[in-house]
Amino acid sequence: MTDTGATTDNPFFARLWTFLSNHETKEIQRLRTENLAGLSGRVLEVGAGTGTNFAHYPATVTEVVAVEPEVRLAPQAQAAAQKAPVPVTVYAGTVEKYLSDAVGEPFDAVVCSLVLCSVDDPDSVLQQLFSLVRPGGELRFLEHVATGGIRGRLQKIADATVWPRLMGNCHTHRDTEASIVGAGFAVNDARLEPALPAWLPTPVAEYTIGRATKPAV
Repeated sequence: MTDTGATTDNPFFARLWTFLSNHETKEIQRLRTENLAGLSGRVLEVGAGTGTNFAHYPATVTEVVAVEPEVRLAPQAQAAAQKAPVPVTVYAGTVEKYLSDAVGEPFDAVVCSLVLCSVDDPDSVLQQLFSLVRPGGELRFLEHVATGGIRGRLQKIADATVWPRLMGNCHTHRDTEASIVGAGFAVNDARLEPALPAWLPTPVAEYTIGRATKPAV
């Protein structure tokens, strides 16, 4: 595990995310598997958390570089990497720091799972990720996103008050697909899935899951 020093430290969120990742529903596990299906070659995973994705990578993936900034989650990701069916290297630092230091061959794919809500500037991060993917390569995304109506208004209030502070800088009212397109990717396939039952009083409402491609030029 590479430790860069450019990390985050949110004890409450780390404990909560550890609990949630150890009690994931079959539905979210199904979505993780679907999101990674068919990948091959060299993959960059942004926001590894406790390494929940690692067990779902297909054997056609030859290398995963996984970035995780939270100081209490990165060691758990490293432990998961040692059990993964494919080679995984964990980079303990922010994605912004990784992107500023990145060198070497381009990646065949980038995977973003429940992370673009928490970066300070998703448009900038996606533009930099675009530059690290080979022409014709993919972005796979599984992210919770903005919704409309009363829930959407709740999201805006939550994002402007306590939610980001409690939930690791999570912002629930982001148009992530628009940011992906704005970075230069072409979204080939995407759909919305319910994140939680509609009656739950939480700002998190829907996931978007999909695939985007960097034009081959």
